[in-house]
Parts: sequence; structure tokens; C-alpha cells
Amino acid sequence: MIKKFGTVNGLILGIVSVFGAFIWEGGAINALFLLPPMLIVFGGTFAAVIIGFGYENFKNMFKLIKLAYFPPKYNPHSVINTFVQLAFKARKEGLLSIERDIEKINFFFCKKLLRNAIDGTDPETLQDLAELEMKTIQERHYSNIFIFTKMGGYAPTMGILGTVMGLIMALSNAGADPTTLIKSIATAFVATLWGVFTANLIWLPIADRLKKCHLDEKQMMQLSLQGVLALQSGEIPVLVKSRLVSMLPQREQEQMHR
Repeated sequence: MIKKFGTVNGLILGIVSVFGAFIWEGGAINALFLLPPMLIVFGGTFAAVIIGFGYENFKNMFKLIKLAYFPPKYNPHSVINTFVQLAFKARKEGLLSIERDIEKINFFFCKKLLRNAIDGTDPETLQDLAELEMKTIQERHYSNIFIFTKMGGYAPTMGILGTVMGLIMALSNAGADPTTLIKSIATAFVATLWGVFTANLIWLPIADRLKKCHLDEKQMMQLSLQGVLALQSGEIPVLVKSRLVSMLPQREQEQMHR
């Protein structure tokens, strides 16, 4: 449970740390939640995304946020074990015998490669098709990640813009009550707070999380490709397992060999 919602827990910890420290020092939390500076930061950041990437990418951004906080769960160990079982069956009954077992696999890319292999696609063509799809997916994923990386740059800039505007308004009333002037200056810096806060605890972490999601999916695609190529070449199950396990991190390799 903790692993599944690790990103959410991290965001909660960040919010509690930042705002909790402010309250601990005697600050009033309502002094930070001011609509004008928040409008400048959030509205300005979203506007920059729409200008730079288009409205369709802006709408898609919210799906990506959900994906970052609740990513699909991949199980490379299960995929490896499935290929080992398929290797046993293919060695005994031939490659066509595993056709009914394809539906048991949850990963669509793996299903597609197995269907192509059963239909008679030669290994070289199959590898070319798989690598082309992986390259295309990588380009699409990194273009989505780039949006949040740019937002991590837009937000602090919008915060500074809001602070400058607030200071201009505060200094234009320099002859007023000193208490009012000090309060206006303090309010002006709220925009910088929100700009830096959203950049470092929302937008940039989402970009990093999406990179992790991409790497997890890429690992599954590479495992699937190597597994299908191993089945096509008629490798024995022990070699199939060794080939696929070697693609995992060292600690996971030790677990698979126990």
C-alpha cells in the first residue's frame, strides 16, 4: 500500500513540512492562501503551457498527473515466469501451441509480439517493428515529460512576476500607514512562495515520476521482445529465464534465482 501510493505520501509530507514549519514559527496559514498571487502563479503557468504546447496538450496534462500519482503496476517477474512456461510448451508442442495462452498475458505489447511471431513474422522484422514502436513511445513520453519540466521553470518566474507587481502596489502607497505597507510587502512575497512551492513539489516531481513510469514500461517492452525472440529461436526454458533475468537489477536477479 505504501509503495503504491508513495508519490501521494511524498506530496503530503512536502505540504506538511512546508506549511507545518510556517505554522510552527507562529505564522497564520490564511496569510498564504491569497487568491491574487495564487491566480498569477497557477493562471500564468497554465497560460504559458497553452501558448507553448497548445490547448490539447494542456487538457491531456491532467491525465498525465493522474498517471504520475497512480501509475500502472508492472510485474517483470511474472512476465519472466510466463515466458519460461511458454518455452516449455513451445519446446514440446511447437510455437503454434501457445496461441491460446496469449490471452492470459496482461501486457498488450507482449501479446502483440507473440501474435506476430505465431503468424510467422521473422525475428529480424519483429525486432525492427518492436524497436520502432519503443522509439515512438519514448518520443511521445518525453514530449509529455517536457511539459512538466517547463512548468517547473514557468511557475517560479510567474511567482517573481507576482511579487514584483505586489511590491509596485505596496511602494505606490509608501506614504500610508507603515503597518499597512509592511503587510503589503509580506503579501507580495506570497506569489514567490507559491511559484517555488509548485515547481519543486508538484511540477518537477511529476516530470520525474513520469520518467520512472516510462522506464518501467520500457523494461517490460524489452523483456517482452527478448522473450519472444527466445521463443522463436527455440531456446530451452533455462536459457530463456537466464536471458530475461539478466535484464533485471542485481537484487532482483538474486530473488529470481532463489
